[in-house]
Amino acid sequence: MFVFVCAGCGAELTIPLSQVALPAHAHQEYGNGTQLPVLMESGTFAVEPEPWGPPWRTWAEVSPDEAAARGVHAPVHALSDGAPGATVIAPGDARGTVLIPGHRGGGHCCGLDGAAGPNVACAACALPVASRIDDCSRWQALWLAPTAVRRLRVDGTDSVPLSWAELVAEGSGRPPFEPIAAWGSRLGAGHWSHYRWSWSPQWEAAAGQALAHLPAASQGRPVTVPDGLAAEVFQRALDALLPTGPPARRAVLAGPGRPVPVGTADILLVPLHPRTGEAWAPDDPAAYPVPLPFGVWLWLAFPAADPPVPLAGRLPDGVLRDDFDPPAPRPRHLFRADPDIFRRTLVRLPDVRRPWLREILDDLRSTTPAPAPSSGVSGLGGGGGGGGAGWRRPPRRG
Repeated sequence: MFVFVCAGCGAELTIPLSQVALPAHAHQEYGNGTQLPVLMESGTFAVEPEPWGPPWRTWAEVSPDEAAARGVHAPVHALSDGAPGATVIAPGDARGTVLIPGHRGGGHCCGLDGAAGPNVACAACALPVASRIDDCSRWQALWLAPTAVRRLRVDGTDSVPLSWAELVAEGSGRPPFEPIAAWGSRLGAGHWSHYRWSWSPQWEAAAGQALAHLPAASQGRPVTVPDGLAAEVFQRALDALLPTGPPARRAVLAGPGRPVPVGTADILLVPLHPRTGEAWAPDDPAAYPVPLPFGVWLWLAFPAADPPVPLAGRLPDGVLRDDFDPPAPRPRHLFRADPDIFRRTLVRLPDVRRPWLREILDDLRSTTPAPAPSSGVSGLGGGGGGGGAGWRRPPRRG
C-alpha cells in the first residue's frame, strides 16, 4: 500500500491506498444530466499511463511520427500535453486538501469538471495538487497531478493479488443493468420512479473497448459471438461494422473455469485481472485475445440472476413482505456500446492503419455530431447510453 504526499512540503494527502487497474470507464462521459457514482472503490488508486488533462494540442499541431510514438495511430480531436502518470482516487480518500476558490473549470454544468487544471490544493502549503471532478455525467474522482505529488510505500502492507480461481470463487460480477439517477433528483422512501433502469455505463464502456479489438481481430470477415447476453451486447454492432459474405470468425468466452480447446475458436473474450490489469493468458496462441473487465467477463461467463429492486418505504396495511425482492426491470432500449471509448481504443491499435479498419473509423466520424441514442449507429450509443434523444456533446479530446 502507498500514501501520496505533497511534492512541495511532504504533507500526507491520502489515506493508505492499494493499486488496481485503471477502469475502462475512467474517462467516460455518460448521457446528459445523469448522476454517476464515485469512480474508484475506497482504499484504491489507479494510474493513467498516458498524458491527460490540459494543456491540449489539436491534431494539426501534432506530427504523425510524434502521435505514433505516443501510441496514437489515427487522427483524434486533440492530444494532451500534460504529464503522464496521473493518479485517480476516490475523493473521500483525500486528506489535508482544500478546493481552490474560482477554479471550477470551463465546461462545467452542475459541478466541477477539472477542465482548467488543478482545482484542489495542499492545505499545508497551498500547492495545487489535484483535480476534483464531480460534474453531472462524469464519474466522481480526484485526479492527483503527477508533478505535484509523490508516492510513498507503507511498510508491512505488501499483499499478493488474488489468483484467477480465487477471483471466480469470490464472484464479484458486474450486473449488466442498474438504476441511474438524474442530477438533482429528490428521492424519498419508495420513490424508485426517480431512477431510470438502464444498461450499466460500465458495460457500455467495456463493450466500446472490446468492440475496437473485435474488428481488428476479424481480418475483415464477419464475427460471431455466443448466443444470449454476449450476442445482445456485441452482435448487432459487429453485423453493422463488418462485411457480410466471407466465412465468419468465431469468438467465444475463455478464461478461468472456461477452457477452450485449441483450434476451436478464432477470437477469445478473456478477462483482465482487476488488480494487475493483465489479461488471462489462453492456451491457444493462434487465437486473438480480446480483453474485458473482470466483472463484465464474469457475468457473461457465469450469468447470475437479474439484480433485485430494493424495497423501500412502508407497505400497505394487510400486505406481507415476501422473502425476495422483485427482479429488476430490463432497460427499454437495445444495448449501445460507448462510441467515444470505441474510438479512443481503436486509434491506439496499430491495426487501425489498415484501410478497411480506417474506413470504419472514418464512417463513425462522419456521424458527428453523434446520433440520438434511439438510433445509435452500428449499436454504438450517442455520447453515452444515458443521453436523451437529440442530445449532442462536442468532439472528445484524445
